[in-house]
Amino acid sequence: MKKDDPETLSAPEKDAEGAGTRPQANADIADFTDDYPRFTHEMKATHTILVPDMLPWHFDLLVHVMKREGYKVEVLHNEGREVIDEGLKHVHNDTCFPALCVIGQYINALKSGKYDPAHTAVLITQSGGGCRASNYVPLIRKALKAEFPQVPVLSLNFAGLEKGNGLELDLGFLLRLAYSIFYGDLIMSCFNQTKPYELKEGDSAAARKRCNEEIKRALDSRQYRHLKKYVRLILNAFSAVPVSEEKKIKVGIVGEIYVKYSPLGNSHLEDFLLSENCEPVVPALMDFILYCVINNVNDAKFYGKNKRTALLFRLVYRYVYGKQKKIIAWTKKQGRFEPQHDFEHLRACADKVINQGVKMGEGWLIPAEMAALAETGTHNIVCAQPFGCLPNHIAGKGAARVVKEMYPFANIVPVDYDPSATKVNQENRIKLMLATARERGSSSSEEGGV
Repeated sequence: MKKDDPETLSAPEKDAEGAGTRPQANADIADFTDDYPRFTHEMKATHTILVPDMLPWHFDLLVHVMKREGYKVEVLHNEGREVIDEGLKHVHNDTCFPALCVIGQYINALKSGKYDPAHTAVLITQSGGGCRASNYVPLIRKALKAEFPQVPVLSLNFAGLEKGNGLELDLGFLLRLAYSIFYGDLIMSCFNQTKPYELKEGDSAAARKRCNEEIKRALDSRQYRHLKKYVRLILNAFSAVPVSEEKKIKVGIVGEIYVKYSPLGNSHLEDFLLSENCEPVVPALMDFILYCVINNVNDAKFYGKNKRTALLFRLVYRYVYGKQKKIIAWTKKQGRFEPQHDFEHLRACADKVINQGVKMGEGWLIPAEMAALAETGTHNIVCAQPFGCLPNHIAGKGAARVVKEMYPFANIVPVDYDPSATKVNQENRIKLMLATARERGSSSSEEGGV
């Protein structure tokens, strides 16, 4: 019988040096093709869908849209070291920090006893790009299989991933989601430009609540499409808040999509900046949506991918970008608030720093946002870097030097967010940046002041 005959390998065999054994052919092998529970149409009436706390400014509206479609949805707000530790138990520590946070929130919530695992599902969004976030679903399933194998995982994506195991999307649902993001972006921007200056504590929060309730009512009908009406409603609601004329340091927040927005992921960065007497400047979520859309158009240009698909995405881009331009124009006309970035301007900013073919993770969008912030007077920028996100480190931290050369007064600090990083160390890095900003405070904003 030959040495490599399968029968001879059915038992441990000494290696060439006689120092070890070769594995058995029938040994257990990790199988990632196992069957898994799927979310069915009938489960809409019986299952509660848990959503990680990623978008505190937008989920109030987005979840309302999902509930209107018949889904039972709950956003998780569990935090603390126990959530991070739960993530570390179920995810390899070389996996990116956002995955660890999301899975930790899921498992911690399911262990709390608040939810019946037999009637619970979890939801994750996927961009479909060259990022490990596109592989979160298998990671989540693997973690759930260890303790809650009956819990299905839903995917919300527009890249054709997880077919037959996602939300049931129609045009009306998609339009409501898109408008919710537009309104959420504007509320976020107006709140952050009002809260640091309000004369009466709580006025900004009250304006935010009123706007959200009005828009929810609009989303229940076709009124939500009256974009101009509700943009004016939001602008007027925050303009009515009495504010001081005090000048405060503006601090932009850029970086990986999860840690840029999630209070769990960024250690409540916006709250910290407010406590430091600063004005947080957070780019619009719709910019990331447009980034994903235009990358599909660029794929045909740079990489020769399907031109028919590119044409469809080009039409989507024109529609969404057209709405964004209107919102910017109405914000400028109102005059009280600084409008959010025009996406075509962001693309032009990116071209000064990096090629738009660099689209892994947040890719060229990060240096584009840094450059656009520096151009519009927000010279102080926190670049949030999650552990394990290689594209973010390359296109974010790696591009910062070029942005600083283009804008000499740009004050950029990369801050790492990972399981071992302490909140104190993260805040100390930001405080050093703020100390530099305050030293420059006597300069005019045109020369690179606050």
